[in-house]
Amino acid sequence: MTYTVNCSILLTELPLLERPAAAKAAGFDAVEFWWPFETSVPTDAQVTRFENAITDAGVQLTGLNFNAGDMPAGDRGLVSWKGRSAEFKDNIDVVAGVGARLGCTAFNALYGNRQEEHSPEEQDELAVQNLAAAAAGVARIGGTVLLEPVSGAARYPLLTAADALDVIARVKNETGAENIKLLADFYHLAVNGDDVAAVIEGHAKDFGHIQIADSPGRGAPGTGTLPLGEWITRSRELGYEGYIGLEYKEPAETAFAWAIRQHAAG
Repeated sequence: MTYTVNCSILLTELPLLERPAAAKAAGFDAVEFWWPFETSVPTDAQVTRFENAITDAGVQLTGLNFNAGDMPAGDRGLVSWKGRSAEFKDNIDVVAGVGARLGCTAFNALYGNRQEEHSPEEQDELAVQNLAAAAAGVARIGGTVLLEPVSGAARYPLLTAADALDVIARVKNETGAENIKLLADFYHLAVNGDDVAAVIEGHAKDFGHIQIADSPGRGAPGTGTLPLGEWITRSRELGYEGYIGLEYKEPAETAFAWAIRQHAAG
């Protein structure tokens, strides 16, 4: 099984730039990140330090988020955020540049929370434009934009796989953008009440990426009740060939104990 460690939610006891090496030391060859900078357009020096942390660790960057705003404060993306469209579009070139230099081709664009001062229709129209711009921006490096349903954010409108797939279809129909795919985070889908098994049956071959955490608690596999192994296996059987993103909360000391047990059992 090809796993990639999300170093924005795991290994947080360490400074961000030390986490790729820690993932490598734990036996993994791939990492992914949420947006690792405070601004949409960081300095060249900041970008270089981030890229060096990955290349020096000897791991592959498999996924990177576009800037999603202040995540700890509750922001969940700029795609539909009226008033920050220029900032999002400026971010596209930075994301594509990192991807080009590090060989990363999967880029998660969080949709954004609903804004009380704007209608959902206005925000959705902006999202179509921004997703098309992101798709065009990463297409030149063979990249794919990922769209993700999310749980735990009351004003985030994409809750189910169908919600995200409807947006993807609209973007394709209105702009012709083809390189936008569903990010199937099994934890978020399950917590939101989606029928994960049915989503897999219907769409696994077209998933742009899979991420996992167990529920309840968003902990490591085996800490909850979700049949993650079965879902991953079925996704593979139906044609999903990509990485499995480890995006859960667990202390560094025990973060990968389940993987060690799994390896020993195999």
